Amino acid sequence: MALAATAEPTLRVRPQPGPQERFLACRADIALIGGAVFGGKSWALTAQPISHLTVPGFSCVTFRRTTPDIRNPGSLWDQSMALYPDVGGEPKEHTLEWDFPSGARVKFAGLQHESDVLSWKSSQIALLQFDQVEEFTESQFWYMQSRNRSTCGIRPYTRGSCNALADTWLATFLQWWWDVDTGYAIPERSGIARWFLRVQDEVQWSAVTCRCDAPARVFALADLAAKAELEQRYPGLGRFARSFAFIRASLADNRIGTAADPEYEARVRTLSLVEQERLLGGNWKIRAAAGLVFDRAWFDIVDAAPALARRVRYWDKAGTAGGGDWTVGTRMSEAYGIYYVEDVERGQWAAGDRERIIRDLARADPAGTEVGVEQEPGSGGKDSALLTIGNLAGYAVMADRPTGQLLERVQPLASQAQVRNVKLVRAPWNEAWLREHHAFPTRGVPDDQVASSSGAFKLLTIGAPRDTHFSRVQARA
Repeated sequence: MALAATAEPTLRVRPQPGPQERFLACRADIALIGGAVFGGKSWALTAQPISHLTVPGFSCVTFRRTTPDIRNPGSLWDQSMALYPDVGGEPKEHTLEWDFPSGARVKFAGLQHESDVLSWKSSQIALLQFDQVEEFTESQFWYMQSRNRSTCGIRPYTRGSCNALADTWLATFLQWWWDVDTGYAIPERSGIARWFLRVQDEVQWSAVTCRCDAPARVFALADLAAKAELEQRYPGLGRFARSFAFIRASLADNRIGTAADPEYEARVRTLSLVEQERLLGGNWKIRAAAGLVFDRAWFDIVDAAPALARRVRYWDKAGTAGGGDWTVGTRMSEAYGIYYVEDVERGQWAAGDRERIIRDLARADPAGTEVGVEQEPGSGGKDSALLTIGNLAGYAVMADRPTGQLLERVQPLASQAQVRNVKLVRAPWNEAWLREHHAFPTRGVPDDQVASSSGAFKLLTIGAPRDTHFSRVQARA
């Protein structure tokens, strides 16, 4: 008896209905998907080249701003490992590349520095992709368009993902797709393509629009009409117009992701109001402003903190006496998930007086209070931290080397404050502390108390020193 030949199983890679489906069907030269977190953006980018992987010579490069972002758990490389082996891909993890039987290649790469674009100046990239476009500079994005070329037979095009971020070149470029009054994407404009020219570094848009996933003939007619209109306004340039579409995607559109991780939205809602609006609401207008990072109404004032609690005193030291900055020492404690700002000492002291005050307060603070001191970059910052450590013989001192902007570093404290988990112990310093935190980040308003508070909170919450940027030093005489 002859055995019937068994057909190879057919692999179907299908997008979710909605934004992913429209993104993969989009005919625009450049298209972005996103605006909010967990909308299935990374999967969409990873799946985008699959339909071209049987084309000899096809190439796709997907950029993140830094290479470590590609390897992070659940990021682009992990997404590719879930898809590409089933379509014949062979990974080269050391170079973040995939080779396919046809000779097609897919690569992931970082583009951290402005000058990194020059290393791609001889490249031909049929499908050019950017993950988190808002993290790239405008010049990086447009320079790489000159590398979006190919002779493999696939018409070169660009795709990208993004999250909303106010006051960026991308927010300006996308302004037609979001409401200038609310900052939210305009639903009926999602997936609508427009045509543009860059004339003397200014973007000029055609009035012609078309659904980005319209039938090929309909889209082609819109393309001709838009180029003709721009040609009338800019003679000799109309034929160079390119089409662009923005497709709004949010957590609600990612049914597969939310089913696999139903608690994700709850975790995002622990962030500050500004970050929730950006990441969940996709708000392109909201920015950190007075009362949005910290609202003074979030802080209850109590008569005392619990006696049994873990305590720290964190010092943010000013460089010179009598200057614009203040030296601030914040004592904070934690008990049962509630954080208490117990004491704030603040002044513009000469170095000798400052070190004496730091030592006196270490002696006066409750037994077991840990001490943290900010170590600023450079040899001067290290010397200043070592001076304080040497001055505190017999105390456990931690030198903290903060990374990132202060606005980023305060988010964990702001999130707890928003849910009323941070309280102040009643004292004369309360009003100045509340006023400064409420105003942050207002230009010209001091932020030394904010820096000291966030440092104290970090010391209390981050865990053992080996897991942090803290180096514990037991000071000795």
